[in-house]
Amino acid sequence: MRLASRCPTLLKMRMILSFFCVAFILFSGCRGSGSEESDDLLTVTASTTQAADFAANVVGDRGEVDQILSANSDPHDYEPRPSDAQGLAAADLVVSSGGEVDEWLDQLVESSDSGAPVVSLIESMPVRADAGGALDPHWWQNPQNAEIAVTLIAEELIAVDPEGEEAYRENAEAYIERLAKLDRAVAGCIERVPQDERKLVTSHDALGYYADRYGIEVIGTVIPARTTQAQASAGEVADLVGVIRSSEVRAIFPEAGVSGQLEQAVADEAGAVVGGELWADALGPQGSSGETYLEAVASNTQTIVEGLTGGAETCDPG
Repeated sequence: MRLASRCPTLLKMRMILSFFCVAFILFSGCRGSGSEESDDLLTVTASTTQAADFAANVVGDRGEVDQILSANSDPHDYEPRPSDAQGLAAADLVVSSGGEVDEWLDQLVESSDSGAPVVSLIESMPVRADAGGALDPHWWQNPQNAEIAVTLIAEELIAVDPEGEEAYRENAEAYIERLAKLDRAVAGCIERVPQDERKLVTSHDALGYYADRYGIEVIGTVIPARTTQAQASAGEVADLVGVIRSSEVRAIFPEAGVSGQLEQAVADEAGAVVGGELWADALGPQGSSGETYLEAVASNTQTIVEGLTGGAETCDPG
């Protein structure tokens, strides 16, 4: 009697268990096919936001790009996380921007035991004439250097994934056309600024390649170094104030991701104004004016033209 009363309950439990078993099998099958598809995709790990953007434009839908640095971050003071090493261990290709902005990458690659090839983009870049023979790690500020980087990334992708050669070359060529168009547009915008007003003061020495490309004179920087980790002495700040006054510089441009308090103090002392923020060391978050490399360079140009001319000229190369 007791057994008979429990039979419906047992039957119900068996039905529930059977349902979950079938659901689990189906779910596992879906997961399995999804993972298999994901395994077919190339995995590229890039150190900086710029390098990641270039890689993504070349790899297209044949792979995924894992970006180590987050948007609007300062690469100079980045401290790698354990998850970064895990990502590198699974990479098919590692793209390094090179120089001071990601000098932490070498040790990270070593600790990850990654067997993926590492391409350092800075090693293919031209040396700036006034850099004293040293490579400026902010090479991407010149769109022509970005073209070099994209070509190099395409070649490295072909080496690890020969079957995707046609796609990588087509993607690279299409993006290089956009870079060349941007370069021409930026040059046209800077032409609107009178030659004697093309005098730039920024947070740190990050726009040298941009200035060289478009005929702008870098008068000075609030932090007299290529890294934000340096600090200006009282004497250096006083000298900069004097140069800004004597050169009649209209605006000082702070950089996104860096506190602008010192820039404001220098501007107040020198009789200049603080212009809009520039995208220097990193691209911006989603929805910002610097979300992509193309947008960041266009935004910087518009900000610089408006700041150097006191708002008399405006130009959007985007």
